[in-house]
Amino acid sequence: MRASLSLAALYAAATASAFQGFNYGSTFTDGKAKAQSDFESEFKTAASLEGTNGAFTSARLYTMVQGGSTNDPISAIPAAISTKTTLLLGLWASAGDAAFANELEALKKTVSQYGSQLNGLVAGISVGSEDLYRHSPTGIANGEFSGAEPSTLVKYFEQVREVIKNSPLSSAPIGHVDTWTAWVNGSNKAVIDACDWIGMDAYPYFEDTKPNSISDGKDRWAEALAATQGAVGGKPVWVTETGWPVSGKTVGSAVPSLENAKKFWNDVGCPMFGKTNVWWYTFQDSSPTTPNPSFGVIGSTLTTKPLYDLSCDNVSSSSSASASASSTNTASASASTQASSAVSASATATATATATGGSGGGSGGGSSTGRPGTNGTVSVPTTGPTVVPGSSATTTTFSVAVLAGAIALAML
Repeated sequence: MRASLSLAALYAAATASAFQGFNYGSTFTDGKAKAQSDFESEFKTAASLEGTNGAFTSARLYTMVQGGSTNDPISAIPAAISTKTTLLLGLWASAGDAAFANELEALKKTVSQYGSQLNGLVAGISVGSEDLYRHSPTGIANGEFSGAEPSTLVKYFEQVREVIKNSPLSSAPIGHVDTWTAWVNGSNKAVIDACDWIGMDAYPYFEDTKPNSISDGKDRWAEALAATQGAVGGKPVWVTETGWPVSGKTVGSAVPSLENAKKFWNDVGCPMFGKTNVWWYTFQDSSPTTPNPSFGVIGSTLTTKPLYDLSCDNVSSSSSASASASSTNTASASASTQASSAVSASATATATATATGGSGGGSGGGSSTGRPGTNGTVSVPTTGPTVVPGSSATTTTFSVAVLAGAIALAML
């Protein structure tokens, strides 16, 4: 009997636990490109953060291209191999076909140079980041980068699948990361159809068209997640960016502070960790300068002591909207309808703050919406995007061989 499980579902089922990590940029806030040693230091520090039980061992990447090069693989990849950090690979898709060709070339080189060393380390591959938001009327009105239309992203999906065919990455699930308002926009359905998984970015802090104080954060988050799940036809939803700033400007009723960042971590993060794939925004975004707002869980110096308590021991899993964060649940139609009305809300981290708080992936892997870069700059590189390493909620790695076995069993 032929199983009806999708490749992405098989991949998820074979993984012992959800991936858990942070977003990281390819440059520091002064524009200096990170070297392999820089990424290694960040990954090791993230995996040793006090109060986390070593859970943050995965990395989300915005680009395959090393800063300062045309199409060399990002140095976060060998750093991840040496530290056993799992990766959500990313290809920057908002700079046109020529730039994406460099992303593809860097992906080819990655497969050629590292081959089987990538086995068990790749959570998935993201084709682009918030390109649909940037291409939308809201993104254009907010002065975002050019973005990419759905047909362009679908073309890029096909190109990525061709590159990884018959390689150690051939079984990696491919998806796209965008703001939750992009996912509930019916004009983007072709991208949903092309995805094995859906990456959702959602920031209640930026939702100034609704009540968005920290006490409202959990509800805004639940609405965003439910709307996304209701729009994507049962495909797994991965949380690729969310967080609350520790310092910076007030947006609507949302006030950055250590206390509020901790509450959002408790209310939204803790109940998801270990159950849903999550890459939190962010590990460090203030080296050497601090952006406004700043989301980092550590300050300007690498340290295992976070700015606020990251432990979840005393947090009830029933206290958060993450009960609905399970990627196996679908949202109610009413929740989807309710949240889809927010498509017209501003989706930027500029003075007009957004309903999605969308981040772009500039050369520093930072936000194109004005949100601080993930340890990076906001400008888009001429050579390609940025990488954002995160961490995983599990120390158990996934082997491509295991996936192949699971697929074989499913076909019986």
